[in-house]
This record gives sequence, C-alpha cells and structure tokens, in this order.
Amino acid sequence: DFVVIGGGIVGLATAYQILKNSKAKVIVLEKESHPAAHQTSHNSGVIHSGIYYKPGSLKAKNCISGYNTLLEFCRENDIAFDLCGKIIVATEEAEKPQLEVLWNRGLENGLNGLKKISQAELKEIEPHVSGLEGIYVPQTGIIEFKKVAEKLVEKIHSLGGDVRFNSEVIEIVDNHAKKIEVHTKSFKLEADVLVNCAG
Repeated sequence: DFVVIGGGIVGLATAYQILKNSKAKVIVLEKESHPAAHQTSHNSGVIHSGIYYKPGSLKAKNCISGYNTLLEFCRENDIAFDLCGKIIVATEEAEKPQLEVLWNRGLENGLNGLKKISQAELKEIEPHVSGLEGIYVPQTGIIEFKKVAEKLVEKIHSLGGDVRFNSEVIEIVDNHAKKIEVHTKSFKLEADVLVNCAG
C-alpha cells in the first residue's frame, strides 16, 4: 500500500506511524546497508524544547508534539536520553530584548521550569561561557537518534512492515493510473502511495 523512501528517522517514523494506525502494507527502501546512515546519525543529537518558535505556529506545535512523542517512545522502549537542559545567553546589551522575547515564547509554548539566570549563575553552570544574563531551559536534552532509528526498524518489523536495505530507488514511474512503480537496481514495486523521505 505504501512505499517509503529513506531509512533515516523521518522515513522510519513515518512508516511506523502508518503501521500503528492502519492495517496497510508498508515497505521502507533505504539505499545504505543500515538505518540512519546520513543526517539522522550526523546531527547534534539535540532534543529541542520549542522555545525559539512563535507560539501557535505550526513549527511550535510540531516541535512540542514531536518532543512529547519522542520522549514517550524512548521511555516505552528503554532508549537512553538525557534532559540535561541548556542555557541561552545574551552576550551584549543589545541581545537582552531578544532574550526577553524567547522567555515569553517559552512560557507561551508551555515550557515549565524556565529560569532567568544572572551572569554569576551562568558561570556556575558553564565556567567557559561569556555572557551578561541568560535563560535556563530544562526541557532541552540529548539523545543518539541512531538508536531511535534502530528501534523503529524493530517496531516496523514487529507490526508486519518491511525495511529493505541496499535498495536505492533509481526510477519512479507515475503514469497517473492506480499504482506508482518504484524501481531499484534489483527489483520493482507497485504502490498506492509513495512517501519520499530521502535526504
């Protein structure tokens, strides 16, 4: 029913959600020999709090919803993460108003436990920081997204889906008939829906 191109965290999470919420047949095609070979395992590994996004915007809603969904998934599946928090720093007077904007956005986006911190408190938290004042954001965390991707592969298989590695898509034929043809070097599939999550 669904062919998902891309075995990074976006493609795998997409396939997992389809399988969780339907009886559809789903296959993920990944050109590499393992999941999360590119951006997923090469990013900073930050779990973002949503403090930067305009309250009510799709980015804010998506970030906060994704944050909660990710933590729930990790807790259910024993995936390690650390909500270590972070500080946002004003390094000069001209940046203080922007810090206030972020403070208000954080509150409006539902972040609890935000704390305004002084220059002395900044130094206590991070001796190497140079700033006038800051905001401590306890929701920010770190995680190995490769581990999340590996668990998603397991979950996809347990729900009856398939993840095929070494399966680079080389051609897509959409003749606007019922099915879309998806060609790899070694096989061809037909699908009702194609979801492109390639990098």
